[in-house]
Amino acid sequence: VVVESTLQRTDKMGKSSKKQTVKFVLDCTAPVEDKVLDVASFEKYLHDRIKVDGKTGALASNNVVITREKNRLTVASPADLGFSKRQLKYLAKRYLKKQQLRDYLRVVASNKNTYELRYFSIAGGDDEEAEE
Repeated sequence: VVVESTLQRTDKMGKSSKKQTVKFVLDCTAPVEDKVLDVASFEKYLHDRIKVDGKTGALASNNVVITREKNRLTVASPADLGFSKRQLKYLAKRYLKKQQLRDYLRVVASNKNTYELRYFSIAGGDDEEAEE
């Protein structure tokens, strides 16, 4: 009787448990349209530098996939892996620093699973004089 009940539980869990994936998006639309940033080199940088379980170069063995669609990079990983969105922000900022673009671009979370590269908004001197 005990064996039958455990078999039923695993059967129910097998049907209900679908492999969940978490997708994080890096939107590079603004700098790519101005020809400031190259998405292909950014994708290669992420592919070489993303760490999984403390090791770089372990993306394929852990089913982490980086895809490029025009101006957007999508990093998809299994939910149980615990891949962090924060690591993508860190790597994006490092890439911008390496390309000497960090003074002009910033990495902003536009929603829960998306980062966007935006230009710093520089206010003109007229606003300061108007306040005085």
